[in-house]
Amino acid sequence: MTDIQVLTMSGSNVTLSAENVSNFASTLRGGLTLPGDDHYDEQREIWNAMIDRKPGMIVRCQGAADVTHAVQFAREHDLLVTVRGAGHNIAGSSIAEGGMLIDLSPMKSVYVDPSACIARVEPGVTLGDLDAETQLHGLATPVGINTTTGIAGLTLGGGFGWLSRKHGLTADNLLSADVVTADGTRLRASADENPDLFWGLRGGGGNFGIVTSFEFMLHPVGPEVMSGVIVHPFKDAPALLRSYREFAAQAPDELTVWVVLRKAPPLPFLSEDVHGTDVLIFACLYAGDMAEGEKALQPLRELGTPHADMISPHPYCGFQGAFDPLLTPGRRNYWKSHDFTELHDELLDVLTSAVPELPSPETEIFIAHMGGFTSRVPADATAYRHRDAQFIMNVHGRWEHAADDERGIGWCRDLFDAATPYATGGVYVNFMTEEEGGRVAEAYGASYDRLVQLKNTYDPDNVFRFNQNIAPSGGTA
Repeated sequence: MTDIQVLTMSGSNVTLSAENVSNFASTLRGGLTLPGDDHYDEQREIWNAMIDRKPGMIVRCQGAADVTHAVQFAREHDLLVTVRGAGHNIAGSSIAEGGMLIDLSPMKSVYVDPSACIARVEPGVTLGDLDAETQLHGLATPVGINTTTGIAGLTLGGGFGWLSRKHGLTADNLLSADVVTADGTRLRASADENPDLFWGLRGGGGNFGIVTSFEFMLHPVGPEVMSGVIVHPFKDAPALLRSYREFAAQAPDELTVWVVLRKAPPLPFLSEDVHGTDVLIFACLYAGDMAEGEKALQPLRELGTPHADMISPHPYCGFQGAFDPLLTPGRRNYWKSHDFTELHDELLDVLTSAVPELPSPETEIFIAHMGGFTSRVPADATAYRHRDAQFIMNVHGRWEHAADDERGIGWCRDLFDAATPYATGGVYVNFMTEEEGGRVAEAYGASYDRLVQLKNTYDPDNVFRFNQNIAPSGGTA
């Protein structure tokens, strides 16, 4: 082992002696990976290929002790710290050029207590990992829609998906968390222990510490659910979207229907002449009785003349992974997002007018169906503030080559700007890109000042700053 250079919080490099680094590595159960080591490039890769950074050191944590040692070592040497769960964050906040990467991805334990309907989950766990374990018992907690997403970042930003209208956000189902704070202290946060920190962890991102264990409430779900997609020709989109708006307003909490506007992928149930054409897709899941689900979905299934209607009983885990082929790692991704309380006619016109100009076959616009339980939680109950959102739009730009960045990013920004007059001004923090630090106050709304005070208490030096950052009152950035 040789001397290495690592970026500090002040922006300069510090030289760490080989002896110092070796002594630190000896405290770790996981291990330490340095530039030039085997697997270094593999370990620094994250989901969004637009982010390509080389950390000065990667701490591979096997447990809370490793996390504690890493934080203490970083504080001793004033190192810039980033934290990775599964590395799925669109902004690439888990990795900084030259800094210390605290990598939680090896921490993948899931323990399910089916009698208590509780799961204890380590921060390297993906949604697919969690669902696989909970579904053995016919249980689930609300999570996102891509199985490779990490549970840690999802929860800390709020988290929503197919079960949220029935059971709330991922963060609403968090019962407790074990946390390593910026000074290396280990705390437990729950409604009864450090409740201020517990409030902030449920939507406030990774600003206050590193969670080493999550405890979630589970609900009876599946193992089969009434679910699937309905694929329509795009020419019918204006009328279908208006009908959808009326349908969604009357939908029971058990039913979630998202809208996707994109070019049809080469799905086996679509005829070849549909592949690559513009389509509108309704993606649906009913979290309840099968017969009731079929009844609730019938009015939607009667709309228009679809290319395909694939609504039927499906394994919950299967539907959770249904969109994985469209969200594989290794593509360049750029997102822009808005919250809406309603879908105005003018907004629907903005969306449909943008689709013929899609910059790539993989780019899409999706509209997540919110409301239900999520809107009945008091706005100040958690750091996630925007309980009024009935729909969340994500303009999901996605392409393969850097040469396409300018066109793709420009299209996403233009659509975002055109939709702005109809939005609430709020935004889901997990959908914000690296450039959108100026929207952090919008992301937290009336919760922001309370979050700053929480930052002052738990991280006054802004050790955990490489994120959608809530800076302490001192302004340390």
